[in-house]
Amino acid sequence: MIYPTRTAVLLAALGAPLGLLLALAGGQFWLLGLAWVAAVAAALVVDGLMGVGPLSAEIGLEAPETWFLGRPSPVEVTVRFAGRAPPWLELALETGERLKVEQATVRAQTQGREARASFALEPLRRGEGEIRTLWARWTGPLGLTFRQRREAVGAAAPIVLDIQAVKEAAGRLASMSLLTGSHLQFELGGASEFHALVDYRPGMNRRMIDWKQSARHRALLAKEFEAERNHHIVLAIDAGRQMCEPVRGRPRVDRALQAGLLLAFGALKAGDRVGLYAFDEKPRLWTGALGGPGAFPALQRLASRIDYRSAETNYTLGLVQLGAHLQRRSLVVIFTEFTDSTTAELMIEHIGRLMKTHLVVFVVSEDEELEALEQGEIHRPSDVTKAVMAGALSAERELVASKLRRMGVDILRADFDGLGPALLARYAEIKQRDRL
Repeated sequence: MIYPTRTAVLLAALGAPLGLLLALAGGQFWLLGLAWVAAVAAALVVDGLMGVGPLSAEIGLEAPETWFLGRPSPVEVTVRFAGRAPPWLELALETGERLKVEQATVRAQTQGREARASFALEPLRRGEGEIRTLWARWTGPLGLTFRQRREAVGAAAPIVLDIQAVKEAAGRLASMSLLTGSHLQFELGGASEFHALVDYRPGMNRRMIDWKQSARHRALLAKEFEAERNHHIVLAIDAGRQMCEPVRGRPRVDRALQAGLLLAFGALKAGDRVGLYAFDEKPRLWTGALGGPGAFPALQRLASRIDYRSAETNYTLGLVQLGAHLQRRSLVVIFTEFTDSTTAELMIEHIGRLMKTHLVVFVVSEDEELEALEQGEIHRPSDVTKAVMAGALSAERELVASKLRRMGVDILRADFDGLGPALLARYAEIKQRDRL
């Protein structure tokens, strides 16, 4: 299609006042106004015919295979022309609601029949990031018309949580702990499988010295142990309404997933297998226990499918179905949030059933907003109401934690920023004590 530019419209509109002024001057001069409009129209036709056709353009687009939440990434666009090329192009992208284009249009110069442009796109929410359409347009040689090309892209890629910085910290922690596989010093009663006898070196735990073998070989020998592998770790994520509410600008479920994926990174590195389970009013996702080099990227992609929902959590259906999936003893890490005692009692009942076979870690995140309401200054009657309600909710949370602790559930308390490292450290402790 050929469209007039703003310059062409202004030139054509100039013919009306020009014709009016000439008509007031008298005679047949008003015809010059019509001639002006006709001349502009003829120039439009000439410019359109001389311009580069849209079918001669070949459009290519390079987008990331995975988007990381909160991290802008570039999308590279290349337009190649088979014959003549315009001196410049104007490009625009249309995306889905989960991606934000930082710059609406980009102007690119053509060099050697090719134009390149880069768009910075920022993922806004987990899910599927979609680039729908690319628009390209350029003007004719006279600048009076422009040609437009609409290219349906249809490129989609998962938007996952960006845990690179935390993963690097986990790697440093893992290099100093049980997660790297074999280590020489355990706490008394620590968990491991005997690996080999090695020469005793300064700094080793003296309790690891094998005195009988040392006497036989007339050299001081110590036992080296290797951490047991191939345990099953299950991340049970509540994706109901309460977990999808934001805290400090981010939904609770995103924070839970970030901590869970950090644990998955450490557990996979230690040789264990990790599964992801999500539920709200009904089960939404079960990955099975994954292991091997490609397990962590797969878990990241699958986690992006956990959507934000407004449904209330059904603990009965969710936890019963989880128990049916687990065929061997596993470490089950539960991320959830509750507000009423009835829901909490149902949750406690079904966690108790899981405890008969599995080791359960229940994550209790420190809610700074709730504490601020409870301990805040009182200026208005509404502040009293908020403080009382916050205090009641805090007491309810503490009561539930106490009941779970008496049942033998491992309670993990941490603030949102330190939740991932704290969970990874608790996992290492469980491995060391051979609680699985």
